[in-house]
Amino acid sequence: MAVYTKINKKNISYINRKFDIEKIIDFQGIKQGIENTNYLLRSKNKKFILTIFEKRVSKKEIPFFMKLMAELNYSQINCPTPQKKKDGGYLIKLKNKTACIVSFLKGKDKKSLNFKNCYDIGKMIAEMHLFTKKINLSRQNSMGIRYLNPLLKSIRFKSKKFTNIEKFLKTNFKDIKTKWPTNLPKGIIHGDLFIDNIFFKNNRISGVIDFYFAANDYFMYEIAICINALCFDKKKSKFMINKKKVKNLIKGYEKIRRISINEKKSLNILCRGAAMRYFMTRLYDYSNTPKTTLIKIKDPREYYQKLVIHNNLRTYKDYLN
Repeated sequence: MAVYTKINKKNISYINRKFDIEKIIDFQGIKQGIENTNYLLRSKNKKFILTIFEKRVSKKEIPFFMKLMAELNYSQINCPTPQKKKDGGYLIKLKNKTACIVSFLKGKDKKSLNFKNCYDIGKMIAEMHLFTKKINLSRQNSMGIRYLNPLLKSIRFKSKKFTNIEKFLKTNFKDIKTKWPTNLPKGIIHGDLFIDNIFFKNNRISGVIDFYFAANDYFMYEIAICINALCFDKKKSKFMINKKKVKNLIKGYEKIRRISINEKKSLNILCRGAAMRYFMTRLYDYSNTPKTTLIKIKDPREYYQKLVIHNNLRTYKDYLN
């Protein structure tokens, strides 16, 4: 979540005319995150989230996200509910950009996860995979490793902090693309399960937010994203993989869905690819985001460190022991 596009009271009046929800009386920009513009909206008795879709989201794909969240609300996977307009649709135009409103999910994210949290997240992911496999929806993963060439070409390697990064990035990217697996079990994945997208209440998962990278891809790629996002610990300025967290994440997942031999053999290259994706997007945001934008830029060096760690691992067992 972030704030690229600023709104005013006139925009709120427009929202109140369009949506079949309790009248919005207050709004506040949400700084966390890097992709879309988000505001917390308050009525007398409720809260909502306004999302204005920015650069990396194609307009024609937004209905996919609305339908996916609506479908998930019929399952055991708790997530924000898209709010309908008075005409029955979900989307409006704000500042010449597409926008939607979803319900406010109770609970909050944790600053750090324990082993039980990782186990529960693994179970939740597997349940989501089994459910979304039945949904008749499809979206190509625009942030998949094979589609990142335009992003790579758009990164400006100007900062002195990243003098030797360009060669490292291009060499790794070429190698990962060459070794990327084929024909693994797939379906709709969340695609961006970071710690701030998973909410807890009384130390139990209360729901998941931010489905705007959801797409059809390998189920094991989701696990790889989660290993990168959830199973590393920061000690001073260094990130170290926590193999007990990885083990619990996978144990929870396999409680619901068994992981095949081919999926296990592909874990390392998928983890490298996931690290590469976030390394590239963070490098882009670090070098291309205007300083006037109300946004918290995430340090790309975190994913440089994680990619180096994955480069020194090989087998599935290396992630567990």
